[in-house]
Amino acid sequence: MELTDPGSAGPGRGGLKAAVFDLDGTLIDTEPRNREMWVRMFTANGIAHDEALIASFAGRRGREVLAELLHLFPGRTVEDLFHEVVSYETGPGMPPVKPVPGAVELVRALHAAAVPVAVVTSGVRGYAEGLLDGLGIKELLDVLVTADDVANGKPDPEGFLAACDALGVAPRDALGFEDAPAGVAAVKAAGMTCVGITTTQPAAALAAADRVVADMTEVDLRAWGLPARGEHEE
Repeated sequence: MELTDPGSAGPGRGGLKAAVFDLDGTLIDTEPRNREMWVRMFTANGIAHDEALIASFAGRRGREVLAELLHLFPGRTVEDLFHEVVSYETGPGMPPVKPVPGAVELVRALHAAAVPVAVVTSGVRGYAEGLLDGLGIKELLDVLVTADDVANGKPDPEGFLAACDALGVAPRDALGFEDAPAGVAAVKAAGMTCVGITTTQPAAALAAADRVVADMTEVDLRAWGLPARGEHEE
């Protein structure tokens, strides 16, 4: 579905005050690598797992996932397991990461249109800043909320509410972009309009979003009375 008409839900024309993005799977396609990291951790410890279990971790803070699964790893701690998962990130044969199509261009267009931009991620700050540096958009962000900055991770809305508060905008005037069910739930619980991105999950898994698109190339800023991408450069 091409997002060219905001409809009756969320910010209308001229009403978009901020855009808040998830990071993994929304701006950058890291999910294949992240899933492989989890698979390697379970395999190394001889713990049974399946694709459904691994997929359920998407969009959530790693430490919170591990706290729920700690009973499967007698004698281990959450911190110990978290560092093990992270250690696989640079291992041999890991899937490459790449920008989600249209994501960088969308952030640049919003910045050029003077729309404040934030990122709310379940990753820790150093990890998030490294990815944003790689995308070349870290300096375009007005706010970055990471796993280190909140007490409760997604699906709790704390991160998105914190981003809106820091930007000085009401949640109803902000768009949230997410690729995972936990993230969509967090955006909606914050009172924001949600655009679901099917980079890592089927559309049905994101049914709670207000709109669902395949990637960021389908997001048309003219829906909110903003210039189309590239128009500010003409």
